[in-house]
Amino acid sequence: MKKLISQIFKFGVTGVICFLIQTGILTALTELFGVPYMISSFIGFTVSVIVNYIMSITIVFEPDRQCGKVKQFSVFLILSIIGLGIYQILMWLITPWLEKYMSRAYMLVNIGATVVVMVYNFITRKIFIEKKTDGIIAE
Repeated sequence: MKKLISQIFKFGVTGVICFLIQTGILTALTELFGVPYMISSFIGFTVSVIVNYIMSITIVFEPDRQCGKVKQFSVFLILSIIGLGIYQILMWLITPWLEKYMSRAYMLVNIGATVVVMVYNFITRKIFIEKKTDGIIAE
């Protein structure tokens, strides 16, 4: 149980760092350069995925070393693309509706969508990236 709590904490720290990177890129591209939020959110998400991969395999999870790095990154990338799809769908569906009630709604939706994808990421990476042990919760 200690390992799981430690992983959740490390994953949270990794998530906050990646969130700041993603949100910084999203905000800078949208507010400073006039890039549409759907494009800038995609770019920010992509950069944060690369940082997240590096941090996940070096700090958070104990990756399966018997699995080749190319295969491991491919699985991580596929899971991340699914996460990106979830994130983009939430941005696309909720932002236009919320813009009726507040300006810069994309920033609030970004936070909510990031939380949803963060939960998805932890669960799927725990299942598919980490070295297999006796069940999901390894001691």
